[in-house]
Amino acid sequence: MKKIFIVLFFACMTLAAGAAGVSFTAQAPPRVEQGNKFNVTFVLSNAEGQGFKAPEIAWAHKLYGPGKSTSYSTYIVNGNKSSTSSEEYTMLYRADKPGKYTIGPASITVNGNVMKTRPLNIEVVASNGQGGGTSQQQPSRGGVSFDDPLTQDASRGVSGNDLMVRIEMSKPRVYEQQAVVCTIKLYTKYQISKFMATKQPSFDGFLIEEIDTQAALNQDEVLNGQHYKVAVLKRCILYPQQSGKLTITSGNYDVGVVQYENYRTPFGTMSQPVERQLTVQSNQSTVNVLPLPEPRPATFTGAVGKFSVKTSLKNPDLKTYKAAVYNYCIEGTGNIKYIKAPAVGFPKEFDVYDPKNNVKTSHAGGDVNGTVDIEYTFIPQYAGDFTIPASVFTYFNPETGQYEDVNVPATKLTVGKGEGTPSNHYRMQNMDIRNIKQGDMALTRTQSFWVDGVGYWLCYIVPVLLMGVLMVLYRKKLKERANVSLMRTKRANKVAQRRLKRARGFAQSGNRTEFYAELLKAMWGYFSDKLGIAVKDLNKENINAELEQYGVGEDLRAATLALLDKCEFAQYAPELASGDMNSVMQEASDVIGRLENVKPVKK
Repeated sequence: MKKIFIVLFFACMTLAAGAAGVSFTAQAPPRVEQGNKFNVTFVLSNAEGQGFKAPEIAWAHKLYGPGKSTSYSTYIVNGNKSSTSSEEYTMLYRADKPGKYTIGPASITVNGNVMKTRPLNIEVVASNGQGGGTSQQQPSRGGVSFDDPLTQDASRGVSGNDLMVRIEMSKPRVYEQQAVVCTIKLYTKYQISKFMATKQPSFDGFLIEEIDTQAALNQDEVLNGQHYKVAVLKRCILYPQQSGKLTITSGNYDVGVVQYENYRTPFGTMSQPVERQLTVQSNQSTVNVLPLPEPRPATFTGAVGKFSVKTSLKNPDLKTYKAAVYNYCIEGTGNIKYIKAPAVGFPKEFDVYDPKNNVKTSHAGGDVNGTVDIEYTFIPQYAGDFTIPASVFTYFNPETGQYEDVNVPATKLTVGKGEGTPSNHYRMQNMDIRNIKQGDMALTRTQSFWVDGVGYWLCYIVPVLLMGVLMVLYRKKLKERANVSLMRTKRANKVAQRRLKRARGFAQSGNRTEFYAELLKAMWGYFSDKLGIAVKDLNKENINAELEQYGVGEDLRAATLALLDKCEFAQYAPELASGDMNSVMQEASDVIGRLENVKPVKK
């Protein structure tokens, strides 16, 4: 027993002495199959190193490293304490080319001295068709899970069931103008590092209203029994404009997919992310659009959905020559943004201006809810009791497949006397025909014979002389009428310029009321002289028709009528008017100048 104890004692002392030595070694498998992964480990014993440098390996692809680990050991033999330590640097490679290779030395600095490992020989044998794994761990071949990197091995191909872009429609069949929600979603079982649309789907035949969305993988869905992370790429509401089968074409997308290289280390399985670039094409989606039933009611203005109507006066205390607003409010669900303003039968004694729409909408479910306030601004010209007659608002209800009516009740108005005068249009109509004078005319009858007097002969001589003068003047007039430019200057343009000069004076003094009154006189008088329209027939419709026959283009006619509307509105509704008088003056001068340059169409 004593001999055995002595032998064991010297053996332990030998091990302790050997453990205390500093060494730097390399370890690698002698053989690996092409396509498989393998570890190369460099071990520094009983020292602390700095500046580790791994050898270059051209025939293999580095997947990870270096990964550093440190370990310590302590021995106590017969009261004698000894310690050892080691630093391990692990590199992970994938063998790409078959052949026999040498792994060169690695280097590290210990206490200022450089230590190197011995070269290692390794053989890469040709693949037998089962490659793609590692010598330490074969990849999982089960289903891919978004939350499990071990199932997302880089050796696995990304199938259409793992990554897809889908176009989904909320309804397979709708009517024209009926809203349908289109959602484009990304379904994935992998992390996404990059996503870019190279070709967007087209929505031919639809009006499109996009809904704000923030694309993020923050939803979970189960599709065909498989679990996916989902991001909503685009969401929009479509309004079909024609019947038949309408198709949303597919889109193309460049996607960066994150997979993992999995391998074992002394501390367990580790994963290295690898990015793969793919091109994904979405599906197509078709909607069957039904036409609206015929015949369409005369009161139908294009509303499709379900609506109600309310009317009101914003300022019920009506006065002549004071602007008021009639509010026509349509509320409901459907294509509310695209409803046309219905015709309202205002009394002819009112000046009515173009309606203004104020639309407020929100998205709920697969449709659009909201209200559209249509404001009709009008100015009563006479005091008294008036009525805006009852009317019907018609919409098409897709749920019943029928047109439905909303009865809008009549609105009774009482207009009080206000300060001001009727607009030029009404004033000129009243000036055209005077009242017949009634009462005693104080007529007398006298009888006398004056054939032999001078006056008798003058009745013959004077007409002859007048006839001669008239003939001369008539010939001169004919000559002047042949000169179109001269006639324009002498009549319409000359009178208009004189009145514009007066209006310019009111503009300089800041008198808005007189400025717009004089400007309107100049415009109405100019069109009466220029176009030969009688005062009683002087209105914007006749002016537009005569300008068109004269050869004036549509843009200039629209600018002319807009100027008349602006001046009338500013004169009789100063509280609603805005703008600089000098700019309006310049606009009037430009319109008259452009009209003077128009060459009349020969009839």
